[in-house]
Amino acid sequence: MTQAAAPAAHSSFYMAMRILPAPRREAMFALYGFCRAVDDIADERGPATASQRLAELDRWRADVAGMFAGRAPPHLVALDQARRDFDLKQKDLDAVIDGMAMDAAEDIRAPDWATLDLYCDRVASAVGRLSVRIFGLAPEPGDALAHHLGRALQLTNILRDIDEDAAAGRLYLPREALAAAGVTTDEPLKAVADPKLAGACAEVAARARAHFEKSNSIMAAAPRAAVRAPRLMAAAYGSILDRMLADGFAPPRRRGKASRLRLLGAVLRYGIL
Repeated sequence: MTQAAAPAAHSSFYMAMRILPAPRREAMFALYGFCRAVDDIADERGPATASQRLAELDRWRADVAGMFAGRAPPHLVALDQARRDFDLKQKDLDAVIDGMAMDAAEDIRAPDWATLDLYCDRVASAVGRLSVRIFGLAPEPGDALAHHLGRALQLTNILRDIDEDAAAGRLYLPREALAAAGVTTDEPLKAVADPKLAGACAEVAARARAHFEKSNSIMAAAPRAAVRAPRLMAAAYGSILDRMLADGFAPPRRRGKASRLRLLGAVLRYGIL
């Protein structure tokens, strides 16, 4: 995928980005293209081996280093423009690649909470730290928002994608939560078929909810224009979490979807100055 690639027009991300001024919107699409490209490598289920996927991610890491050294390769031209316009940090782009490497190296199965939190920081909060610079937030509240909203979104993703991930051989629910719920296996398909899995999901959902609440407090104190896009993302994913909690997590599960009514309300409230 090229760095200019845009997300699907019907996605929550696309809706949130549409409200940004053009330079910020284009920068976010460039960042999205980068994230999609490295994520596709991590999720490759074809003939590529783990070592081949990791080698490809290392090439991306070298390309990012070249970009910061003033030698941006052609596929990073748009991201390089965003880097220069919004002072994006190499350590955050590297962290995103590091997160994808965790997926590429082996199928994650019931990590402990510390490992899961590191994973969330790399694949979600690092993206948030890059995004808040593009949105125009000051560093301290921006990094705090990235920390909490990134984790809220990623934990919600994990709950939404339980069955899809299990089919791919992955189980992101933490081992401590599984053990507390009485789930005794880390074999993904067996674990997600256990009715007791709902207890582990409830613990993850509670942590996601706490991160959403902290995110909302940070955004309430921030300049309105700088948090319009993250407000919409929080509304979309918060509605997914609410719907999953209402449905419950016992199998068979329906894949949670964002509430169009709630998202429309957020657009009307935050999307128009």
